[in-house]
Order: sequence, then C-alpha cells, then structure tokens
Amino acid sequence: LYLRHFGPKIADEAGALALAVKSGPISSLGTDNPLAYPVFGESGRWINRFGGLKVTHDNGTVTLDLIVEKIERDGEALKVRWRDAVHDFRVIQTFRPRADADVVETWVELVNGEKGAVRISRMSSFALVFPMLANDWRLMSLTGEWGSEGEVVDKPIERGRRIVLDSRSGIRDAWHNNPAFMLSIGGPSTETDGRVIGCALCWSGAWEMSFRRSEVDLLEVVGGPANVAGDYVLDSGKSIKLPVAALTYSENGKGQISRNFHRWARRHWMPNGTKERPTLLNNWEGTGLLFKESEIVKIMDGAKSVGVEMFVLDDGWFGLGEHLRNTDDRGLGDWYVNREKLPNGLAGLADEARKRGLKFGFWVEPEMANWGKCDLLEKHPDWALQEKGRPMRLGRGGTQVVLDFTNPAVRDEIWRQLDAAYSSVPGLAYIKWDANSNIENVGSTYLDAAHQGNLYFDYTMGYYDVLSRQRAKYPNLDMQVCSSGGGRMEYGSLRYCDEFWTSDNTDPRDRVKMQWGASMFYPACAIASHVTVTGRQVPFKYRVDVSFSGRFGFEMQPKSMSPRELEFAKNAVKEYHRIRPVVQQGDLYRLVSPFEHDYSALMYVDGAKTRAVICLYGLSRDTRKNYLPPLVLQGLDPAKRYRLRELNTESWRWPHSPLLGKCTDFVAEMEKGAAVPTGEALMKMGLPVSLGDKDYDSAIFELIAE
Repeated sequence: LYLRHFGPKIADEAGALALAVKSGPISSLGTDNPLAYPVFGESGRWINRFGGLKVTHDNGTVTLDLIVEKIERDGEALKVRWRDAVHDFRVIQTFRPRADADVVETWVELVNGEKGAVRISRMSSFALVFPMLANDWRLMSLTGEWGSEGEVVDKPIERGRRIVLDSRSGIRDAWHNNPAFMLSIGGPSTETDGRVIGCALCWSGAWEMSFRRSEVDLLEVVGGPANVAGDYVLDSGKSIKLPVAALTYSENGKGQISRNFHRWARRHWMPNGTKERPTLLNNWEGTGLLFKESEIVKIMDGAKSVGVEMFVLDDGWFGLGEHLRNTDDRGLGDWYVNREKLPNGLAGLADEARKRGLKFGFWVEPEMANWGKCDLLEKHPDWALQEKGRPMRLGRGGTQVVLDFTNPAVRDEIWRQLDAAYSSVPGLAYIKWDANSNIENVGSTYLDAAHQGNLYFDYTMGYYDVLSRQRAKYPNLDMQVCSSGGGRMEYGSLRYCDEFWTSDNTDPRDRVKMQWGASMFYPACAIASHVTVTGRQVPFKYRVDVSFSGRFGFEMQPKSMSPRELEFAKNAVKEYHRIRPVVQQGDLYRLVSPFEHDYSALMYVDGAKTRAVICLYGLSRDTRKNYLPPLVLQGLDPAKRYRLRELNTESWRWPHSPLLGKCTDFVAEMEKGAAVPTGEALMKMGLPVSLGDKDYDSAIFELIAE
C-alpha cells in the first residue's frame, strides 16, 4: 500500500491517481516507493530498510514483511490491516480525517498473536515517505529549556542527512524539543506563502521523530514513542495502541498550518475546546508555601477587586504530621488538607471564594512524592520508581522522586486521595496539575525483569489513566497542566486538560517570543499567560497587554499594585472578558515576527469576520526608529467596514513608556467623519500605527465591523 498524494484536495480522484508516482526515482539504495507504513526488513524496500517499526519475533527473527490483509471503513476513518507474511503479528493503521480543520489523525495498533513475546525496539505512530520531490526541504520546530520555552528554529534538511528531534525526560517532554514540526517544501516558507506540512505527535512521554532526505530528494519522516529503557516487550495475545499524530497541509504558508491545528484542537481534541476559559488569580507569587487561611481570604478580596472570575490556591495546602508542606522537601504524596493552615479545609476556602463571586481551584502534583518525607512512601517505599541495587536519585528539595505509575495500585491510591480532595469542595472549578521531575530512577518494582524496558511507555499510559478518571468524573473541571513551566506543552496532555502553563519565566518581553512560538501549534485558549511582578522594571500596561494574547490571569497580588495599576487592571479585565471570544476562539494571524524584528504584532479574527483583536509589542527598539510601516492586516472580510478602538490606554506617563494613542491620527480622522476603511483597504494598505522609542511600548486594538 503506497502513499500516493499528500497535499491539497483534488476533486479529480481518477486523474490524481493517474498522475501519482507509481515508482520512485532509482537510487544507489534501491527504489524510493512511498509506502504508507514502511518497516524494518521490508522485502525489496532498501530505502525503507529502517522504517517505523522494528521487532524481534518469538523465534528470534528480526525483520518484518507486512502485507495488506484488509482495508475497511470505520465511520469516516480508514483502517488498513497489515500482517506479517510469516509471523502472527499484525499492525492496524488508522487514518481519521477532520475535514472542518483540514487535519488527518493517524496512529497504529500493534497486535501480537505469536506464541511468545515480541520485543519492539522501534514503535512509530507514523512512518511516511512523502510522495513529492523537492530540491529544498526545511524543518521548523520549537526548542528551549526551563525559562526559554517556545524558541522557533527553522533550518534546511541537507541531502543525504538525517535530523532527529527527541525528548528523553519521560515527563517534561516538551523541553529541548517540542513534539511538533512544520516542513517547508521547495524552499523557505513565510506566514502567508509556501507549501508546508504540519505534524503534532500527541504524546506526553519520551518520544523521537526523525527526518531523512534521500539523495534523490524524497523525505522520510518517522515519529512515535521512544524506547529509552530498552525494547518494549509485547506479550502473546496482547496489543498496544500508539499515540495519535495529527497531520495537516497548507499551500499558504505556516499561518494556515497553525489555524488548522487550532481549529482541530478546539473542535475535536481538547475536552472543552470551545468553552471560554476563565480569568483567574493565583496566590503563588504572593505567599509561596507559607500562608494562613486569613491571608488567602484577603487575597481573594483582591481578586474580587480586580474583577477576575476565579481564585486558585497553589502549593502548600496539604501534608500529614511531621510532613506538612511548609518546605518543598516534604508532603508530596499525602493529599490531605493541612488543618493548621486551613482550619476550615478546602471547602471553607471555596465557600469564601463563592461569597465573593469567585470560582475556586487548587494545585496538585500527583505523580511525585518526597522520599523519606511523606507518609505514602514510608508505608510503601516500593511505590517510587527505583533501580534495583542502586542508590535513589533525588530531585527537587533533595527528596523528590517519581511515583511508579506503571503500578495500578499506586494509581488507585493517588486517585483515591485526589478524588476525596476534589469531592470535598462543592463546585470545584479548576485544578493545576504540576510535575517537577524527570524519570531519573529508571526502574520499577512492579514490572518484572523482562519488562523493565516498558517503563517509559507504560508510565505515560498510567498518567493518562489517572487523567481519564478525573475527566470522566469531573467533565466540566478546568485543568491546567504545568511541568516546571512549559514541560508539557503538547497535545498528549491536552487530550485531557484545558491549558498549559507556558513557562515559569513570566518576563513579558521574553513571553512575546515564547507565546509566538507556542502559537505555531497550540491555540490561544490553551496558552496560560499571567501578569506578574518581574525582575526587570516593566510598565504595568506592557505586562497586561502581553498577557492578552493568551488565557489571561494574574500571579501578582492586588495589594502590591499601586492605585493606578489597580484601576488599570480592573478596566483591563473588563476589556478582556469582552474580547475573550475573539482571542480564545478566533483565527490567529501572525503579522510581525519577534524573531525577525524589534517589534511584534499578531491578530485574532472571529469566525464571522465581524470582530478582530490586534496585539502590538515593542522589543528593545532603537531610539531612532520612532515610526513603523503600516500594519498590513489579514483575515478580514474585504467588503466589510471596520471601526477601530484602542484598549488598555493609559492616562499617565510611565517612566519607560510613552503616552496613549498608538493610532491617534487615524482614529481622529474617523471621528471627524472620514470614511471607515474596508477590510480590503486594511489588508492592502495597512493600519497606521506607532510605537515609542523606549524598551517597552505596546497597544491592543479592536476592530468591529459596521
């Protein structure tokens, strides 16, 4: 079975099949036939010799020779049933189109019908040789570490070379490399021009994706879970389903790839993707671990004064006996309320929030525990991941370890504790799920010696098991996935969660780039962006404006705001609530890249093209560059006329920010009776804007169709 076309829709199916390449160019390695799922050892497929799947059969044979057993429809999905020509080993490959988003989901299931176990050394969700020749292939991906997530990297793939993107953490899987990419075909692409392939691997554990350009310019792309600890042992009669990969295509540059992913995520992938996300205030930066109930209630008063919709209690509310969570080296694993801090429990805090018109949520870190400093591991020391015969490697606080989520008993106990805490809070609205460790101890007391290589994959499936129980019992609970910042900025977690914490680095100038990078693959409703106190002196308006381009919230406490800042925050929250449907559910158009210019601009347009929001951010601009070229807009209705309004304007001068009015002359002309411009004019001539000559200046505009 061959992959004959990957590109734009073609109505003439018969003509397309006639034009499709039936046999690829001859190379020194054989024939580059574009198979739908190449595997190791395929008869006559020299270029696919390595492929997406590598197994050792129960008799020791190390090759596969798959033949198509059956092709069938399952609703809109297409299933291809492969079997080995000799061994009772099967591969079920599925393609499920999401036509309203121009995305195809694909995955494979592996079934072992052999008498003994099969060892799997490479297990890919997809393995594609794209049926197109190009003399230039370019790979765009995201890289970064703690505090630098979402950095955009765009590099050529040289002929005859193989590029590998991967993550070996097992938990913080979106650091170093993000499990998503874009491929430009035939030369560099821009936001609006060029042929582009997009892919996102929906996985929260260790993973690997490789890109190999042959000497005849075909590209083989393989991706799936990574067997970090050794071969995965699939016992006789067992099967495993590998993670979904979402694929899309654009002839109109990278921007359309992003919009396709965003629509797909909101409509088909995320649990409540079309639901508007709430504004919130989190107490972490105000109190850390040390707080009293009365202090938290005062912060709630501040949250009410600002006008947000939710209060979230962060780390420090739990623990038992001498392991109360007053420092970060104890308490994880014991999800019981600390009555010394909260005499009225979580329910009492939730009631105080409700009195103030606020929803309530709280923080957990269920996958980790504190070695020697929690009741759970004192009773069950074997429930932590550990290597037989080796000393325990300890993480944060000198005590943190990862619980063995391959073990059903561990998952059952953690879920029992979580469920008891959740159900104790009437109307619980939000959970922040954190994870601040890698898998450092690569061993499980639950898995036997023969199955230790299954650890990374089975751990991730255990993580999903607990999340699925939570989602099933609390379907309307909003959930943020956090992992030392953006360590889980990926679609595996977003299958069960509503948003991710983008980074622990909340400096707004850094966040402009991070959130730009995140938006390449992830929708604004999933990008948590909060106003905080920053290390550098940054105007309050700039901090607020940057947070408008994601799910808006606060980490800084209202008591630390000046009266002017507090008034500004109140008005900003009201404005965000009004424009929230456009930002969170609209189509994103990235206008000016912060990676290429000393300012950045992006815009969101609602589905009816009646409203748009434009975000404009200065980035350490030269003092001589007081003027910008007109901001050429995108996504508007050419025939509609749009009135402009600037939001979050200041009525005073900050030490490092100019006065209000980034589009003053244009607005004045409209107010004098000048013609209101059409979408066509705004998309061809552009919007006249200005930025100050200092380090920080910003503007938020709203366009409303008449």
